[in-house]
Amino acid sequence: MSVPQLSDEQRGEEILAVFDTAFGELLAADPAAFRVKFRKMAASAFAFYRGTACLFYHDLAAGSGGSIAGGPYLDERTSRVWIHGDLHAENFGTYMDSNGRLIFNVNDFDEAYVGPFTWDVQRFAASIALIGYAKALSDDQITELVRVYAAAYRERIHALATGAKDDEVPPFTLDTAEGPLLDALRDARSLTRFGLLESMTEIRDFERRFAPGGGSIELDAATRYKVLAAFDGYLETLPESSLARPDSYRVKDVVGRRGIGIGSAGLPSYNILLEGNSDALENDVVIYVKQAQTPAVSRHIADRAIRDYFQHEGHRTVISQRALQAHADPWLGWTELDGAGQLVAEVSPYAVDLEWGDIDDPEEIAQVVADLGRATATMHAAADDQSGESLVPFSTERAIDAAIAADEEGFAPLLVDFAHAYGARARGDHQIFVDLFRNGRIPGL
Repeated sequence: MSVPQLSDEQRGEEILAVFDTAFGELLAADPAAFRVKFRKMAASAFAFYRGTACLFYHDLAAGSGGSIAGGPYLDERTSRVWIHGDLHAENFGTYMDSNGRLIFNVNDFDEAYVGPFTWDVQRFAASIALIGYAKALSDDQITELVRVYAAAYRERIHALATGAKDDEVPPFTLDTAEGPLLDALRDARSLTRFGLLESMTEIRDFERRFAPGGGSIELDAATRYKVLAAFDGYLETLPESSLARPDSYRVKDVVGRRGIGIGSAGLPSYNILLEGNSDALENDVVIYVKQAQTPAVSRHIADRAIRDYFQHEGHRTVISQRALQAHADPWLGWTELDGAGQLVAEVSPYAVDLEWGDIDDPEEIAQVVADLGRATATMHAAADDQSGESLVPFSTERAIDAAIAADEEGFAPLLVDFAHAYGARARGDHQIFVDLFRNGRIPGL
């Protein structure tokens, strides 16, 4: 990866310009939320990397991503697969699928789009370099971890492309996962819907309602009406198989929330409390309605056929997640509110993120990285001509397998070189960002 030699001042100006394009409107609307977001990003180079997919793709598009950005592994097909868009080591965790199974896999599809498969594996490889550096691993150890990831991804893609049966490439479940992945699944299994409801709601006059405080915002009558109208539009986007009990559509309460996380700063959102699958109060369901954002990668994909495929960003997020995630959340859907596309999904009681804080042994890290390589390949393979969408009308695993096979020996070294180079760049950018932020150089804050 070749990196243009810019001074810290020049790179700072470049970072500010990218931020203005990606965050400008939202930052102007809610500076307080972005102060929280930026303080979280200031905490570490990895937190900065998590919050700057926009900068990552800017650098790839500018040519600083090296030859892999243009791609010995990219052709008409492998440049046009469904990708996660923000694939890093902390975007994995548990969810309960539509069949009632607890699954460990990729989560958070807000940045998903159609583009080069290499961009996902590059972004993940650089995140491993950052985690390894933070854990004081040597460059040689980081190199080995990226090689482990590349080999596991390659092996799983080849297995799927050559017709491996489901029992040969099973998902990560309570029966098949090991190590920290199994720990996360067991933690998820110990959680309950009742526990989630207790943390967010209370029972008043024999009915469950949202509890005041805790970040919830009471809505005025006009806003409540708009949210309920958007909810009616959302119901039309659900698969017929999602809900068997008509009462499950009954709204009990609505509150507003404002996103202040690294990825959702400034985005208005709402929580809706619904009747569950029975009259019992412990089965109620909480869904969220969140304004979807423009994915960072889309600014660097010129294909209008891709852009025109989606009604709006809410539709794009849902269609992408359904393509990339087998048996997705049955409550997953989209709607519009005030002219903006919205993502709708359940606030899951069973969501546990992979926790890297306690994963320190190099052998254990390698085991986890290998599993995440397999999960990445499985995700890429899911989103193709079998996904029910016409945008990617071919077998992605076969296309990727053939592309890698053309230069089998070069795949891992390219990822290794990229990981080290971009990891170093992200660490330098983090320091530049901290100085910009603390010295009041970010416009609007």
